[in-house]
Amino acid sequence: MRFATYTANGESHFGAITDDGAIALNDAFPGRASLYEVIAAGEFDKLSGAAKGKPVTHTEFTYDMVMPDVRRILCVGVNFPDRNAEYKDGSAQPKYMSLFPRYASGFTGHDRPLIRPPENHTLDYEGEVAIIIGKGGRRISQDNAYDHIAALTLCNEGTIRDWVRHAKFNVTQGKNWDNSGAIGPWLVPFTDAAQLDDARIQTHVNGELRQDDTLNRMMFPIRREIEYISTFMTLQPGDIIVTGTPTGAGARFDPPKYLAPGDVVEVSVEGIGTLRNTVEDEQV
Repeated sequence: MRFATYTANGESHFGAITDDGAIALNDAFPGRASLYEVIAAGEFDKLSGAAKGKPVTHTEFTYDMVMPDVRRILCVGVNFPDRNAEYKDGSAQPKYMSLFPRYASGFTGHDRPLIRPPENHTLDYEGEVAIIIGKGGRRISQDNAYDHIAALTLCNEGTIRDWVRHAKFNVTQGKNWDNSGAIGPWLVPFTDAAQLDDARIQTHVNGELRQDDTLNRMMFPIRREIEYISTFMTLQPGDIIVTGTPTGAGARFDPPKYLAPGDVVEVSVEGIGTLRNTVEDEQV
């Protein structure tokens, strides 16, 4: 079962996605205005039951960022061995992971355009798996970490490369341009460790394979990410952790292969799906 946020006939809905269309579930969760609110209330596991036996309500709709009202998105940077080598600074594998925040305004939905701003054209792609926290906690052990995951989705963690270099100690301004990235298309319930441990992630740009790796090669596995992050902050249901991108982003080519209007970027993981986006210039 897959669950998404979408717009149909000018109205926002959340619900189940089937091969025949979408099943709106808003009415099944009175008092919950969004998919995020359902998860934050600890009711994600009720979505499947609510959709069972219901007819499709929409066959024409547009995907939105999967949880457009999510409060906290935390991203893990430089999390594959080859990514560390890409920086060509001679540094050894870091002892601790790099983290930075992103906000929902920086993401759009599946089959919608990533927006390249007029101020800078170094828009880049980063294909990643994102996890959705379903059970909150503090100082979560690695052994118990997977028990806190409700669902999985995909992220194109679009970045304005020049702007991540504007300051010495942060990348926030290059990571939060409006609609520069995407999260979706949907949430897939997390039910088996193999969904992450055996996952292979690929990113194609205009059909060309640019990124191709397996999550079991991460320097900081997802269990460790949950343990480390929950040491300093209490994880809450609905939090999103974007877990890290493999080598092959556009900035690392010589010359760089940044995204341009008309490009098509596809991030894929078997068992989760494919997140597809085009690229457009911002209309100002």
